[in-house]
Amino acid sequence: MTGQAGRTGQSRWIEPLPPELVHEPLNWLFADHYRHRQLCRLLERVGNATVLLRDEAREIVDFLRHDMPLHIIDEEDDLFPLLRRRCQPADELGALLGALSAEHRDDLEQARALASGLERALTDGQAPGRDRDTRRLFTEFALHDRRHIALENAVVLPIARLRLTAADLRSLSVRLAARRGILLDPPGDEAAS
Repeated sequence: MTGQAGRTGQSRWIEPLPPELVHEPLNWLFADHYRHRQLCRLLERVGNATVLLRDEAREIVDFLRHDMPLHIIDEEDDLFPLLRRRCQPADELGALLGALSAEHRDDLEQARALASGLERALTDGQAPGRDRDTRRLFTEFALHDRRHIALENAVVLPIARLRLTAADLRSLSVRLAARRGILLDPPGDEAAS
């Protein structure tokens, strides 16, 4: 697998999100889930390798330390509260959102542990794949993350598309953009273009 040129000019295995996609916040979140699937493939590759794949390991650390926490904040601080306000009882989404929030807390803890382990590996030059228990941690994290994003894609995002208002979506766009330092056009400008 070849990497892609990224914002730093280094090889990237996880595609960056196009900033203009922030105008479509549910598509942004869906695309970010695709990036999580790319992370999972990379975790399995690095976690099973018996030779340290330095560039890939650095990219995983960067994603786990920066991108994953941002994505979780996007959902916990913005998307989930909007859904809790807009969903109808028949949607039966409350318990699922609670379970996903609990998984987010576990994900952050495991992501920190994986990132720390990879940082140690980058310092000492030892590939994670040399240790069976470490390999299992990488594989289990990837499996769990795939299941988590599949559930969000199959249930949460379709209900969000049905229930969120135009004002909700605009607010979500503004918050996603602000969190990443992306400047949005003033309200109303997108209709004129």
